[in-house]
Amino acid sequence: MTQKKILFPAFATLFALGIGSAQAGAIDALKKFNTDADGISGSFTQTVKNKKKTQTTSGSFQILRPGLFKWQYTKPYKQTIVGDGKTIWLYDVDLAQVTKSSQDQTIGDSPAAILSNKSALDSSYTLKEDGSAGGIDYVRATPKKNNAGYQYIRIGFKGEALAAMQLKDGFGNETTIRFSNLNMQPKLSRSAFSFTPPKGVDVLSN
Repeated sequence: MTQKKILFPAFATLFALGIGSAQAGAIDALKKFNTDADGISGSFTQTVKNKKKTQTTSGSFQILRPGLFKWQYTKPYKQTIVGDGKTIWLYDVDLAQVTKSSQDQTIGDSPAAILSNKSALDSSYTLKEDGSAGGIDYVRATPKKNNAGYQYIRIGFKGEALAAMQLKDGFGNETTIRFSNLNMQPKLSRSAFSFTPPKGVDVLSN
């Protein structure tokens, strides 16, 4: 697996903005978002930082809850990740390679679960207000399991609008995702989340 494949938040690393004084309401915004959002679409910019380098990617995403999602990286390379409810398909255009894995085993209670499944928030995380920075109010979601693979997630809102997610994993990778052009009522169908490997690509199983 190439270095760039660590970038998708569901698999490894979804960090660090300065924290200002805590403001009440971020948890309320998160819970309202979790209750109301049945579908989400928009754009994202994702930055992964470790001791050696910083990598930034961008693209678009679609989510239909529960359990369906599509992340399409367009810059600086093209890569598509589709969760169809049973299988996660990772298509790397440059490598002409598709990797498939069990969705339940891959996501578990990872950061991607917060976006794709409404039940994950209460069942897997402890929440607390975590200050403000750059006009964004943050909630810190700490995993209840000690072996979750990451230390915590910060979920940011501007008012009631989802604005950012930040995560620091157990290897010290820090990831920041900024969301934009959000549509909280996209017209999505389940068929949009099906995936068939293109002809001529290698298909690997995890």
